[in-house]
Amino acid sequence: YNTHTTTNNLPADEKYYSNGETAHLEHGNLEKGQNEEVVAAGASLHRGLKNRHITMISIGGVIGTGLFLGTANALRDGGPLGMLLGYSIMGTIVWSVMNSLGEMIAYLPIAGGHISLAARIVDPALSFTMGWNYFYNWAIVLPAELSAAAVLVGYWTQNMENPINNGAWIAICFVIVCAINFAGSGTYGEAEFWFASIKILTIIGLIILGIILVAGGGPDHNAIGGQYWQNPGPFVNFMGPPGAWSQFLGFWSVLIQSAFSYIGTEIVAIAAAEAKNPRRSLPRAIKSVYIRILLFYIVGVLIIGLLVPSDDPALNLSGVNAKNKGTAAASPFVIAITRAGIPVLPSIVNACLLTSAWSAASSDVYTASRALYALAVNRQAPRFLLATTKRGLPWICVTISAAFGLLAFMSIGGATSGQVFGWFANMTSVCGLLTWMAIMFTYIRWHKALKRQNFDRSALPFKSPLQPFLGWYGFIMCNIVILFNGWAVFTVGNWDVATFITSYLPVPVFLILLFGFKFIKGTKMLRPEEVDLYTGVDEIAAAETEEPKPKNFFARMWWYLT
Repeated sequence: YNTHTTTNNLPADEKYYSNGETAHLEHGNLEKGQNEEVVAAGASLHRGLKNRHITMISIGGVIGTGLFLGTANALRDGGPLGMLLGYSIMGTIVWSVMNSLGEMIAYLPIAGGHISLAARIVDPALSFTMGWNYFYNWAIVLPAELSAAAVLVGYWTQNMENPINNGAWIAICFVIVCAINFAGSGTYGEAEFWFASIKILTIIGLIILGIILVAGGGPDHNAIGGQYWQNPGPFVNFMGPPGAWSQFLGFWSVLIQSAFSYIGTEIVAIAAAEAKNPRRSLPRAIKSVYIRILLFYIVGVLIIGLLVPSDDPALNLSGVNAKNKGTAAASPFVIAITRAGIPVLPSIVNACLLTSAWSAASSDVYTASRALYALAVNRQAPRFLLATTKRGLPWICVTISAAFGLLAFMSIGGATSGQVFGWFANMTSVCGLLTWMAIMFTYIRWHKALKRQNFDRSALPFKSPLQPFLGWYGFIMCNIVILFNGWAVFTVGNWDVATFITSYLPVPVFLILLFGFKFIKGTKMLRPEEVDLYTGVDEIAAAETEEPKPKNFFARMWWYLT
């Protein structure tokens, strides 16, 4: 990737040279050598994540409770076609985010991923804001996942005469998650590989089973076909008088919900600094993201729309069905299995959901700790956080991130504490959308810098398609979703202060952090010709190792598994 060029048309104090040295910028941005420091900090982390780990981390970020459980609300609110359209359109946004991020991170797989890239390409203020927003996002969602794991166990214990307190299950899950993360990135990658494998086998199995049930292969031999698309119909009258507008609101509600199901796909960028041969493994994972979206989500929601009618009472997780909320009983797949009269399978699905919750909690600790480490690398958090063990584990960051898991016990501490914790957890969805928006803005500036510095994009390890239009599409759509994510509270009779706050409070907080840092530190947005495209590139390329191509089927299988 010998794409070094020298911007000789720039003033001497603004040049970036082919040997990787960066010029001093007088307006408070990165000083000379700080980009080298970021690269060096990344080198202190251990590259223990193999190709298969990166692939499964990327897949694991897509498949979660949003697909297994969140589709119940989506089907109820939007109908089968409204749900399919909502998840499909959001899938295009995810595809734009992952392709744009993949182009940058495959070329510069540095510590902190998109957080460090924001400082290097846009403005340290954006990096500061992204970093703390991202840390909050994953540190706060950790106790929510631990609580969800306890609820999933409750699916089996709720009918016991003396059920075990949920606190015990939270403690067990917490210990497992800590053990995985303190064992290092390699152990985390290995655990995520098997957790993600279980999720993939589960969703593929459920899709195949769904096709069989639709065709009439279940115990009741009832061929469902497409009858639920005719009665109760492809759309749902979500709010207000029946008609096109009410059905559109149902579709829009699903579009917003689906965004929260997809959040987490970008964590593969955080793992880039600990990946072996990132310039090979990352493009491989990014290029297949559309296949995962198409197979797992689009096909999945299509089958769900055929299996269960949108007016099925089991989809309404309130009243008599409230006990099913958060368990396998809330999954449309399980609802269909129950309707078909198939025993045992609901418990198997619940067990798979439990491993999914463990996987999510483990990823939460990993991602939050690396986000905190990235902030320290970029001098936006205390420097003692840079401490690592001999095996490259940022143990202080992991300890602080894991400690947030103790907040899970608030969910069993009474109605008030549980409600307050729920408010904080609900805000993480909007924080994830803000991260996507910032990633897309970073890419727009990246593309402009490449063009201004006459950098040949075809020489990149991964060149994303349809740019810069894809970047602008993702940026605009993320802003639209953020703006209208709490639209329902503005309709007549639906005002709710808590919903309004959790839907929109992260936005002004994001802006306060951004402009507050700019004011205090005096930073300015880098001009395209000022962006450093070269520091650390030679070191990253030198760290790549040659991978012999497998010659036969068994060699390919061994390569994949090792």
